[in-house]
Amino acid sequence: MNSSRTPPPREKIRLQKVLASAGLGSRRACEVLIDEGRVEVNGRIVLEQGVRVDPYRDTIRVDGETLRPPRRRRYYAVNKPVGVVCTHNDPQGRRRVIDLVPGGDKLFPIGRLDRSSGGLILLTDDGDFANALAHPRYGVEKTYRVRVAGRPAMKELSKLVRGIHLAEGFAKAESVRIKQRYAQSTELEIVLREGRNREIRRMLARLGHKVQQLRRVAIGPLRLGKDLPTGAYRELTADEVRSLRRASSGSASRKSTSRRRKSRSGQRSGKADRPTPRAGSRFPVAARRSGPVLNLVTDEEKR
Repeated sequence: MNSSRTPPPREKIRLQKVLASAGLGSRRACEVLIDEGRVEVNGRIVLEQGVRVDPYRDTIRVDGETLRPPRRRRYYAVNKPVGVVCTHNDPQGRRRVIDLVPGGDKLFPIGRLDRSSGGLILLTDDGDFANALAHPRYGVEKTYRVRVAGRPAMKELSKLVRGIHLAEGFAKAESVRIKQRYAQSTELEIVLREGRNREIRRMLARLGHKVQQLRRVAIGPLRLGKDLPTGAYRELTADEVRSLRRASSGSASRKSTSRRRKSRSGQRSGKADRPTPRAGSRFPVAARRSGPVLNLVTDEEKR
């Protein structure tokens, strides 16, 4: 089943922003064009600032020349099945996540989920948007449901929060929670702010617990709902795109603030910032998260 619902109405944009995006100058310079009566929208001269337009539907002219509408960016949420790859070019000819969306060859995935993992992944043709969500410096939270072999104790799992050394460097989870225990396995919720290749699998392997099932259930504020079954896709709403942009800018702002605080603290104490402590050192077990803790276990899942 493909969930390709009708795209939501687009938000109108200030006229001067549309003109600036078309390369007609700074926003201030474009405001002057409007003041001088040189801009028409749907055949009417605009003299007021702040008029909002739809650049895809409205006809906009400057000095009598029609502006070409900008290329409409595409944003999709996909519930990736296990066995589907995220690479754009696959020499082995396996099914790719971009094959799940019509016209997907012009899209690319934001980040990766390995072939053995499933769940939420975003596809887009907007490079800036993709970079803001995927780059570690922005620290957008990704939430995973992980089923592991055995029954690890919380004390053992806390090592993931303190940090574990992998081949390419120090890796740590933002938070870890035990969601459900079974006879011979345990279901966890793990939140990361960065995503190395097979990071969760390798971190848990260091603790001696093999991952049996892994799926991503959230990226920032966007959650995988029951309206998007495995293998389905849907276009993101304008509100969802804005919410994801805010999440990336908010995370970057928190990181910047944290660095400034550490710098000021180091200056007051006369000490430079210390390196990240090694695994096994004395380090707070509980991870701090902004906002309330969200319980993602439903009654159906518990049964």
